[in-house]
Amino acid sequence: MTDALTHTELAADPSSTTLAAQGAAAVETALGVIATGIATAKASGTADQDQQLVYSLAHARSAGDMAESALAYAKLGDVEARLAHIFIGRFLNDLAATIWTRSHDWGVAPDVLDATREYAAMVTAPAFIGAAAFTPGSSTLPDDLEMVATTFRQFADEQVAPHAEHIHRQDLDIPVEIIQGVAELGCFGLSIPEAYGGSASGSEDDYMAMVIATEELSTASLGAGGSLITRPEILARAIEAGGTDEQKQRWLPSIAAGDTLCAVAVTEPDFGSDVASLKVSATAEEGGWRLNGVKTWCTFAGRANALMVLARTNPDPDARHRGLSLFVVDKPSDDGHAFKHEADGGTLEGRAIPTLGYRGMHSYEISFTDWLVPAENLIGGDEGLGRGFYLQMAGFENGRIQTAARAVGVMQRAWEVAAEYARERVVFGSPIADYEMTQVKLGTMAAIIQVARQYTYEVARRMASGDGSLEAAMAKAYVCKAAEWVTREAMQIHGGMGYAEEYEVSRLFVDARVLSIFEGADETLCLKLIGKRLLA
Repeated sequence: MTDALTHTELAADPSSTTLAAQGAAAVETALGVIATGIATAKASGTADQDQQLVYSLAHARSAGDMAESALAYAKLGDVEARLAHIFIGRFLNDLAATIWTRSHDWGVAPDVLDATREYAAMVTAPAFIGAAAFTPGSSTLPDDLEMVATTFRQFADEQVAPHAEHIHRQDLDIPVEIIQGVAELGCFGLSIPEAYGGSASGSEDDYMAMVIATEELSTASLGAGGSLITRPEILARAIEAGGTDEQKQRWLPSIAAGDTLCAVAVTEPDFGSDVASLKVSATAEEGGWRLNGVKTWCTFAGRANALMVLARTNPDPDARHRGLSLFVVDKPSDDGHAFKHEADGGTLEGRAIPTLGYRGMHSYEISFTDWLVPAENLIGGDEGLGRGFYLQMAGFENGRIQTAARAVGVMQRAWEVAAEYARERVVFGSPIADYEMTQVKLGTMAAIIQVARQYTYEVARRMASGDGSLEAAMAKAYVCKAAEWVTREAMQIHGGMGYAEEYEVSRLFVDARVLSIFEGADETLCLKLIGKRLLA
């Protein structure tokens, strides 16, 4: 390889044209390897049985897309170039480790990535990574969206962060003032058209504003801030996609104003991601439907006064997803960790499930016993029968990119507290910020966070144009898994104090763990959505 730079030179000049060319060539080579792996798996006819292969292909492709996005970010300046190259180097290392053991299954030679080795060695050198330890990279947002970010970060800092630790430690409800504040900022109306009281104009900025708001609120608290927008957005999009005019007029303005608080009841105790097998039944009777069965992991179901419930209206097991319909179930808003309501000969009760983290909104198990739902609450009316699966998917696709944004927010805060602690903590006579291992940890964290942020923005823009559902799933898969590593390293930088509940980083660590589980478990997302689409 000609005109190679020394590691010392690279630490000083990460934006050199030589390094940029090497990075672009390395990413092109890696994407070619992944494409070959996908083609080989497709041709084998046994991909359905080799789940580990499909899973690794899905994650590799997700990381590859992000590495390609990083190349564009690298053109913005020295700091951005360094962060981009660090991310690409990590991607190459991970891919090479996979190929080393499974090259035959991927249809490539074990040394297929050798041409990228010199570049990868340079950009993963401790000096190169360590130089990025305290340089998080610049924003790529235009002024109007930068103002959105500033507004929500200020609200998060002033209104959410002061409550975050107390809510988490005591497993409390989100204070009403936080919910009211989010409503006043227009958060609940970001996906609702202006005609129905929201702020959505159909532009790219709608998606961007939602992603930005979600990220900034998540820096203060995942459970008490970052997830408030997702549930009303899922229900609103389902109503927009298939609701009657009367239903849109009835619910959308109320959701946008924050008067109707929402929860989503899809998952059941025996059926998580296997939505087509759901069993909670809705039986028609004069004037409405009777719901029977149990839903679980219904986040915010206590405080919510509207539940989006996916129920089986066609009992034929062969109907699968075509036998599911979507209902809006009205209920009183409840504080605390349990509720029970009786009306019209039926019962609706719920209990909060104790969890490691992600506290504040609470996740409930809900039991319906002959609970009456008026006929007008079937989304889409008679035309909505059997369309529930498709209507709820419209919201979940957007929920995935929001979850990626939540992960970015949690990682960002983890990097901030780790960097601050590293500067203050003195060990063996020096701040731990001066030590190479600390700098490499922080530099790698900064690279992952910034590339994840830029890719999330890119996917949001694609979704605004009606595309990007696959990329949203890939963003969630990669970024949420990365959040576990970033928060783990942030905790490690804190040493023993990272394990103490009095330090914020311990909350960030347990909160990050849920990200790869909800809105589509990582394994199911990779096997049944990303992998299936790649191999189609």
